Amino acid sequence: MSDKAKAKKSFNSNTLLLFITIVLFAVLYAGGCIAYGSKGFTHFQTFLNILITNAGLICVTCGMTCVMLTGGIDISVGALIAMDCMLLAVGMKNGMGAVPMVLIILLIGAVFGIFQGFLVGYLEIQPFIVSMAGMFFCRGMTAVICTDQVSITQEINPVFYAWANAKVIVPFGGYINNKGKYMAPYVRPGVIVALLVLVITFIMLRYTKFGRSLYAVGGSAQSAAMMGLNVKRIKMGAYMLSSFLCSVGGICYCLNTMAGSVSQATGLEMDAISSAVIGGTLLTGGVGNVIGSFFGVLINGTISSIVKTNGKLASSWPNILTAALLFVFIVIQSIFAAIRERNK
Repeated sequence: MSDKAKAKKSFNSNTLLLFITIVLFAVLYAGGCIAYGSKGFTHFQTFLNILITNAGLICVTCGMTCVMLTGGIDISVGALIAMDCMLLAVGMKNGMGAVPMVLIILLIGAVFGIFQGFLVGYLEIQPFIVSMAGMFFCRGMTAVICTDQVSITQEINPVFYAWANAKVIVPFGGYINNKGKYMAPYVRPGVIVALLVLVITFIMLRYTKFGRSLYAVGGSAQSAAMMGLNVKRIKMGAYMLSSFLCSVGGICYCLNTMAGSVSQATGLEMDAISSAVIGGTLLTGGVGNVIGSFFGVLINGTISSIVKTNGKLASSWPNILTAALLFVFIVIQSIFAAIRERNK
């Protein structure tokens, strides 16, 4: 096969899905700007607010993408975030410092991921069953820690409160309000963390042996084993990375909500899965990238922002529209999979 043919095949199977996702985001956001420009949707801060609100989801989706690349799934991430937030809130309320609690949360995420990864990779238990058990465990432990909502105030922990309310000023994209005051756009520290996670995960998947191994295992575990790859260890590493990034996302999520609650992050695992699928990650594994998943998060965030800006639509509309998009992208993925199978 010539280099030109290889490039064309690569574009058709991978890049086209990413291109569709980016174009869809651009169309949605442009539509929001046209329809609600008078309500401030065209302000750069509106876009930054989407990042602020979804900083935790970006981290979780990066981890979910790595798991889905191996052909697996992890539905425990929403419950793990709830447990992380509750631990942070209760721990700091009982006098623990912000830094020690953050380190404890990251350690819990890594250990939890190793345990789930061992069950999936080495014991070869179905990922859905393992992560469902993990989901029940984390939800139950969240209630064991505390059944009430626990808020993190300045009096409870001034350091964590300062992190949550810090503003990182963006040197462009501001506007003059009705009172003649310049409004500088800003992001929260959680956004910086989320973007760092995105960049590091992208580099890992593209340029490291472990990242390439995730694609190989998802493409064909049997072929990967014949190539000398340790499939069991790679799967365990994927789940450890997913849970670790989930705990990073849990910290960002808590910085946004400043509270712990038993019902927190309900359904967030579905948001992460849908964002990855809309971003071009195949449910069967082997194809996808975190840049597409990032735009999948932006699409879901834009839909929610449009519904909130409208003010008259029911709050259930973002879920309905996301479900419709998910259905469309699954159909597109099925078509691409059939084409690849026919061309073999």
